[in-house]
Amino acid sequence: MRLPSLPDNYFIKKTIFAVQLIKIVKKKHMKKLFLTLIVAAFGFIANAQPPAGDAKPGDWYGDKITTDGALNINDVVAKLNGGSAFPEVKVTAKIVEVCPNKGCWLKLELSDGSKATVKMKDYGFFLPVAAKGKTVVIDGEVKIKTTSVAELRHYAEDAKKTKEEIDAITKPEKTVSVLAKGIVIVE
Repeated sequence: MRLPSLPDNYFIKKTIFAVQLIKIVKKKHMKKLFLTLIVAAFGFIANAQPPAGDAKPGDWYGDKITTDGALNINDVVAKLNGGSAFPEVKVTAKIVEVCPNKGCWLKLELSDGSKATVKMKDYGFFLPVAAKGKTVVIDGEVKIKTTSVAELRHYAEDAKKTKEEIDAITKPEKTVSVLAKGIVIVE
């Protein structure tokens, strides 16, 4: 049996068809990729907001903790200055500042007029801006550390300080640092 002969341009037509098909598939994939990137970008933008909420007494963030055995942060700082270590402690303090971008750091009021900085363990939870002015109990590690100029400027930028205020930060500071596992609003 003899096969029918193919026209001379058969392979050219099939090649052109295949190339056009590949272009269509690429366009569809590019559209899907582009849409996926847009959705992801909106997700990141939405995720860059502090959690909503009123930070009412009893609300907790991170690990669920109790207020049992909480020490005043000023007593803990005095003991830290005396050489004690507190890798695991519950402290009570008043929040004077909350990161307005994500709620990813806090500043606590100390009796000497300075502020303690609180970061959340493993960047695992955030607090609403409404927590500002509230008294909290924090379970975590408290230590005195030297905060770099870059980190201090980052906090100032997050707090929406002026360019002049940010530029005025020129040397590192010794600060009280808290790494929080859990926080509960007390009042």
